[in-house]
Amino acid sequence: MAQQTFRGDPYRVLDVERGAGDSALKRHWRALARELHPDRAGTDAVETADRTRRMARVNAAYDLLRDAGRRAIYDAAHPVPAWSHPGGRTGATAGRDAAAGTGRPGDAASPTPPRPITGRFDTTRAFHRRNATTTNGAVPLRGQRPVSARERAAGPEPLRASEPTGPMRSRLTRRRPSLPSLEESLAAPLEFGKFRGHTLGEVAAFEPTYIDWIARTITRDRELVMCARVIRADLDERGVERRPSVTTPDWPSRG
Repeated sequence: MAQQTFRGDPYRVLDVERGAGDSALKRHWRALARELHPDRAGTDAVETADRTRRMARVNAAYDLLRDAGRRAIYDAAHPVPAWSHPGGRTGATAGRDAAAGTGRPGDAASPTPPRPITGRFDTTRAFHRRNATTTNGAVPLRGQRPVSARERAAGPEPLRASEPTGPMRSRLTRRRPSLPSLEESLAAPLEFGKFRGHTLGEVAAFEPTYIDWIARTITRDRELVMCARVIRADLDERGVERRPSVTTPDWPSRG
């Protein structure tokens, strides 16, 4: 008749080392038998059943290890890993956990977790005090010196800018562009928008608010904007009232 196999690690169930002798096996078995005896549960039926199950597992482990033939077969089929401690966990806690069946089949002692490896970086060279020089002895960029009154009276101030973008060139002039006449502004054609093909004079006649929109919005056509501003000034001078047109009743009107 084939013998019943033991599921798990009998050494962990009895909390003994692999090379434990018969006396050590018997001593640990008796200690667990006293601790897990069902009579110690009293009248609690659930605890009595649990102790009975755990004690049956302890007895099965003891029967396997005290039989030299079965023990040799088990040791050959379950070699000890190189990283595991031969004795596994010690104490009553490990015996109670193993007897409760929490260990997996063939589970050996858990290895000691290694210490975490933490990288160390030297950041002292990256720290600088406030307002400290960080050029390592190199000559820093120097600003422009103030212009004296004599140099200012001698002529215009030279272009001042930093490298490498170069000087900023701008054209300064005090001459304002001349505005077109009212006749020229009224005859200026529109080449975009919903009134394309009409002149500004025609637009000012049936929708003067469009002239206001061109004068304050358009930026790409300077001459057209100047014409619209001339017409807007004429409308203001004549007192022409401009009421905004409401395209959608749900939207509020814009001035």
